[in-house]
Amino acid sequence: MTTSLTARLADIAAQAEVSEATASRVLNGKPGVAAATRQRVLAAVDVLGYERPARARQRSAGLVGLVIPELTNPIFPAFAQVIEQCLSGYGFTPVLGTRMLGGATEDELVGQLVERDVSGIIFLSGLHADLTADPARYARLAERGVPFVLINGYNDRIQAPFVSPDDRAAAAMAVDHLLQLGHRRIGLAVGPERFVPSRRKVAGFTSAMEQAGAEPRIQHTLFTVEGGHAAAGALIDEGCTGIVCASDMMALGAIRAARQRGLAVPGRLSVVGYDDSELNAFTDPPLTTVRQPVRAMANAAVHALLEPMGGSPMAETEFVFQPELVVRGSTAHVPRG
Repeated sequence: MTTSLTARLADIAAQAEVSEATASRVLNGKPGVAAATRQRVLAAVDVLGYERPARARQRSAGLVGLVIPELTNPIFPAFAQVIEQCLSGYGFTPVLGTRMLGGATEDELVGQLVERDVSGIIFLSGLHADLTADPARYARLAERGVPFVLINGYNDRIQAPFVSPDDRAAAAMAVDHLLQLGHRRIGLAVGPERFVPSRRKVAGFTSAMEQAGAEPRIQHTLFTVEGGHAAAGALIDEGCTGIVCASDMMALGAIRAARQRGLAVPGRLSVVGYDDSELNAFTDPPLTTVRQPVRAMANAAVHALLEPMGGSPMAETEFVFQPELVVRGSTAHVPRG
């Protein structure tokens, strides 16, 4: 252990909320420390700005691929960060593959990961969520002996562990919030119908609206700011005073559409997003949204992958996690008149 780290051992232990003896064992590369505790100590070293001693740098247990969509939506880097932290805690080195327009396809990324002899792959919002995509690609991956886990988008044609938020409950939660504020003309801005999360959100939204005796108004669009802008414009033209969006990016587009029409948010139009990121508290107005339980879902995905990577049979089930409504400043009581 370096002199600077020795002198600051108490600070590192306090930051990691462990004893100095435990911190010392981690920094000296000694066994007998739980993976999660070791991760906390090393994170404390990083936070305090110290260089990790060589003895604390454990040898990689192998590579694990992580295939995600573009990085402009904050929810995807949020998932990637937690997954990478969890994998690192078990000694695995994550290899990130990002699908981008004009870039490598999911199949190309998988081919590159398999060539690197990854121990497993985690897919986030991939082709498994697209009901028009051929699920045989995942069967071929299983035949090659590569275990995998799929996040966001259950598909009963694929035999694998799935990790999903309860999209139906999320949409119903947003509707109930707006109904309690007196809104009756509520619209849904959601992604293309071919995606499983879109269909589930539509089902939850429609059910909640019909139970309230209100007419569901739905606009399918892209999961982008521009898509939210276009869908919100159409829903505003239909007289909606509240809009539920299938992503926070779409919600920001809906707010922009309202302002371009001279409508104050939330004075004339209430907007609810979906996903939640740390940035939402600082938007104007701060965005009311339904929060995906990112940390719980990411950790579950890693643990579901560790089982087949360790030789156990791969689970063929869907783990469903409950979302949480986070009320901020983009929703208010329905405007009078």
